[in-house]
Amino acid sequence: MAVVLEVDSVDDPRIDDFRDLKAADRRPDRPGGKGLVIAEGTVVVRRMLDSPFRPHALLGVDKRWQDLAPELAAVEVPFYRASAEVMAEVVGFHLNRGVLAVAHRPPERDFDEVVADATTVAVLEGVNDHENLGSMFRNAAGLGVDAILFGDRCADPLYRRSVRVSMGHALRVPFARVPDWPGGLGLLRRRGFQVVALTPDPMAPTLATALTGDRVALLLGAEGPGLTEEAMTAADVGARIPMSAGTDSLNVATAAAMAFYERVRAS
Repeated sequence: MAVVLEVDSVDDPRIDDFRDLKAADRRPDRPGGKGLVIAEGTVVVRRMLDSPFRPHALLGVDKRWQDLAPELAAVEVPFYRASAEVMAEVVGFHLNRGVLAVAHRPPERDFDEVVADATTVAVLEGVNDHENLGSMFRNAAGLGVDAILFGDRCADPLYRRSVRVSMGHALRVPFARVPDWPGGLGLLRRRGFQVVALTPDPMAPTLATALTGDRVALLLGAEGPGLTEEAMTAADVGARIPMSAGTDSLNVATAAAMAFYERVRAS
């Protein structure tokens, strides 16, 4: 069972893992720093507790301790209870959600392991906005996507903002890096995936007609530049979302959600 430990001083060394979350050069959730994963708010903390990311400490106000007590009864972890004022000074801003949990990053998962039993995966290139990435994980969890794979120049899915916007699903939807980008897309093809690249090209077939494989990899690029020519060439087919006249694209997380839904509908 979780143990409640009172914290009255902002200098208490026991809560150093939660300190200075807004200081870019000291953020504990940077891969090159302490390599920690931070869950913010009761919903995300609950999802961390039900994920491979096991928290080693929590920091929160008494109200959040009361909210999470049933779930925390099953784990041995310290809950550092503090006032909202102490929390704000420690983390560097006022935390409306009132609770944080912190876990160590596990080793990155192996590509083969992640795709072994998957039937639908999202493959990202250049998606470097943390909020878009978090939204994509949330969409993937809600629409049956088995895994998210990363090509070049993607943001960190375990950055605090990504985890928060994903509502904790970045901790639950498996992800891995595609080796030898974009040549690694051939590894998906050899495993029976149809690689479908989203494009605004009005001459491309619609997603509704392009999705024909039993296993599908949906390839999405960054807003603005989109997919590189090399990635498009490595795909089996380009496909578009039908758009109204005068528009040619959507926010990448929105486009991903529509592609995920089309895949569910077509299955």
